[in-house]
Amino acid sequence: MTTKPVLVVDFGAQYAQLIARRVREAQVYSEVVPHTSPVHELLERDPVAIVLSGGPASVYAPGAPRVDPALFEAGVPVFGICYGFQAMAAALEGSVDHTGTREFGRTDLGVSGAGGVLHSELPIRHPVWMSHGDCVTKAPDGFTVTATSEGSPIAAFEDVDRRLAGVQYHPEVAHSPHGQEILRRFLHDIAGLRPQWTTASIVEGQVAAIRERIGDGRAICGLSGGVDSAVAAALVQRAIGDRLTCVFVDHRLLRAGERTQVERDFVAATGVNLVTVDARAQFLDALAGVTDPEEKRKIIGREFIGVFEQAARDLQATGDFDFLVQGTLYPDVVESGGGSGAANIKSHHNVGGLPEDLRFGLVEPLRTLFKDEVRRVGLELGLPETIVHRQPFPGPGLAIRIIGEVTASRLETLRSADAIAREELTAAELDRDIWQCPVVLLADVHSVGVQGDGRTYGHPVVLRPVSSEDAMTADWTRLPYEVLERISTRITNEVSEVNRVVLDVTSKPPGTIEWE
Repeated sequence: MTTKPVLVVDFGAQYAQLIARRVREAQVYSEVVPHTSPVHELLERDPVAIVLSGGPASVYAPGAPRVDPALFEAGVPVFGICYGFQAMAAALEGSVDHTGTREFGRTDLGVSGAGGVLHSELPIRHPVWMSHGDCVTKAPDGFTVTATSEGSPIAAFEDVDRRLAGVQYHPEVAHSPHGQEILRRFLHDIAGLRPQWTTASIVEGQVAAIRERIGDGRAICGLSGGVDSAVAAALVQRAIGDRLTCVFVDHRLLRAGERTQVERDFVAATGVNLVTVDARAQFLDALAGVTDPEEKRKIIGREFIGVFEQAARDLQATGDFDFLVQGTLYPDVVESGGGSGAANIKSHHNVGGLPEDLRFGLVEPLRTLFKDEVRRVGLELGLPETIVHRQPFPGPGLAIRIIGEVTASRLETLRSADAIAREELTAAELDRDIWQCPVVLLADVHSVGVQGDGRTYGHPVVLRPVSSEDAMTADWTRLPYEVLERISTRITNEVSEVNRVVLDVTSKPPGTIEWE
């Protein structure tokens, strides 16, 4: 993409990616960069604005991240949030002090005077989310103070002529109800940016970029049936048509109906060339006797790569493939260190990574996008909602949702229980309210139960419904009791090997979304 970015400078904030998401929700493109980037490197990227994120440090502590004052002389609009607000004030010769008054959580903000550009016409007092121990006590010369709080004599300031502004609170979180409007006003009204980052523009830009990258070449894509690979493939197919071939590996670790969804629904929506490889026996044999989750991942990754390589060799008879399509997302890029070179692929998402001798040029049309943007792009491309709004599913599939050895019978047990849970969540119209609901089979655990007049000795399954925006953090979803009751009743009635259903109510952190 050639879109000029808003750069979100990450000072170690837990919300840096969320800030970038909120900027994009204001229809302006954004990227996250580390605070160690010198000013000249930031400016070389030709940013349209810069946002300084929060962070855990104190600006006056030894070794604390600093902001080079040269940044504010470059003519680029800058917005500071929390620590970024304090670092901005300190760099411009304002004052930041440790007053002994800390603010954490919900705090009442008082708008000063007319409120300036950021806070004008908002309620005189309204809640915001604070998280700080230091505060700005003197604004830099030329700045107007536009808001205060009990613990922050200066909770917001702005210099509209220089296109500089900042707030002590976190506008990016949902707990600041007017926060998105504050960000929008900075981007549109102070920075003067036009809202051009739309779903249609993303599709148009990526299709053009793919055509330029691939040229007259051919591409191959490992299609898992998940949202990311489906949308990546659909974008590439839109760009190069039948010069893309997708390979779908059925490794027997899929959920109910997933092979049919790919072979029927995805092909019908895109017209893509699809080759299905049936490797069910191969994967099951390789996993026999294995209980360690990391060993499962390694085996599945190794087998997948072997199957995919063989499929690629078999397809060479129809011509050479020059490029490999992958569904890498922007959070993966950020978490792997910024993605300056080849992709650093997480085994959990993309089944073990790629071998060094798999010599394709990489095409990653989603590497600038967050998950919600990927879903919108999928709908724009005409993919069915059953694919676009499919719950995230780990690359190793049901193998890491079986605690214990993976066998054919255990897979069928888990597949049946999972299908029931998904059916009931869909019937209750809760699919969009949860991020995903893994169903975990405790295959090495037996539970005593009573069914009919007899004593049973079956397996428990765990329901793990979670809500999240990007899977970086997650909270367990408070499903209605009647929905939980229907899921439990159906599973214990219809899946004979299961006699107990339990609910996982752990957030992330401390727990992960998947059990293994």
